This record gives sequence, C-alpha cells and structure tokens, in this order.
Amino acid sequence: MRAKLMGYFLLGLIRVLTGAQARWWGCPPKAEQRIYFANHQSHADLVMIWAALPKELRHGTRAVAARDYWTKTPFKHWITSAVFNVIYVSRARLADEDPLEPLIDALEAGDSLILFPEGTRGHADEPQAFKAGLYNLALKFPQIELIPAWIANVQRLMPKGEVVPVPVLCSVTFGAPMKLQPDEDRQAFLQRARSAVIALRDI
Repeated sequence: MRAKLMGYFLLGLIRVLTGAQARWWGCPPKAEQRIYFANHQSHADLVMIWAALPKELRHGTRAVAARDYWTKTPFKHWITSAVFNVIYVSRARLADEDPLEPLIDALEAGDSLILFPEGTRGHADEPQAFKAGLYNLALKFPQIELIPAWIANVQRLMPKGEVVPVPVLCSVTFGAPMKLQPDEDRQAFLQRARSAVIALRDI
C-alpha cells in the first residue's frame, strides 16, 4: 500500500513539474509487449517516461536501471524496486555474468521494457553511440516491437548542482515501431535505431 501511494504521489509530482506530455506520433499506446528505447540525459528519464505511459501500460512495463546508482541508498533502492519495479543491471560486471539475463527473464515473463541504449547519461544534443544490448534483445525476441522515444527537456528539470527540481515543460515522443531486418548486422541496426530516436527530436 505504501509503495502504491508513493507511486501516485510521484506521478502527480512529475506531471505538475513537467506536464509529462506523451506524444504518440508513430504508434498508438497499445497494451502489448514492447521494448521502448530512448535518449538518456538525466536520472529523471526513468520517472519521466514511466509517467508518460498510460496506466494500463505502466503496470506491465519495467525500466532498466543501473544497480550501482539506484541501490546506493535504502530510499533509492526502495523507490526503484517497490514503486517502479525496475530491472537492475550492473555496469561493472563479472567475467561470467550476462548483463542481459534479467532483461531476458523479464521479456520471457511477458513484461515490456524501457531501455536507454547509450548505457549512461549523455550531455550532447544527440545520443551517444548505442551499445549492443538492444541488438541482442531484438535478435532473441524478433516478435517484440521496438519503439523509439525522444525525451525532451528533462535534463532541465534538475540542473547540475541543484537539489530542488525546476518546473519545465517536458515531453516524450514515441515513434514508429521497428524490428531487426533479415541479415542486418549489429552496427547497421544500432545506427538505424539511434537515428530513429534522433528523428523524433524535432517533431
């Protein structure tokens, strides 16, 4: 009950601060299994894209988050695990550890995912090069739609050095579904996926 109430509180707060506008430009908000992948410029990206999803999509959609940052304090750990039900991944992994294993388990269980394929936050106008995880998931789960998304202005919500969020109008634009093409190699696919995200910036 406490986690549910906190979820409602955070949903209301983020919508007051940002508007949390969802723009379904390339696809409708269907309650079906998908992998959403977006640019990454702020720790608030996770909350922003979660808040932009309709209620019926939020329940079955899990964001992928860095374990080292989001479990650093008991409160962050509780918020991300109990409220957002994130999937933790380790950025500094052991040699015998498959970082995609928890993502694969979630997809096999029927969950949708929110990925940030850059792997870490960027500070440029365009996303950094995408890492291989999105390609490997597309290869293993060809039946799941891949939905590009552009998160706009969220980096201005919490400027560097500030501890109090600054109200600013933010939005998430969801693009047209894409899939891995037959015989498409990893580099070509990742470049195409990154371009699909950037193309949503000015829509």
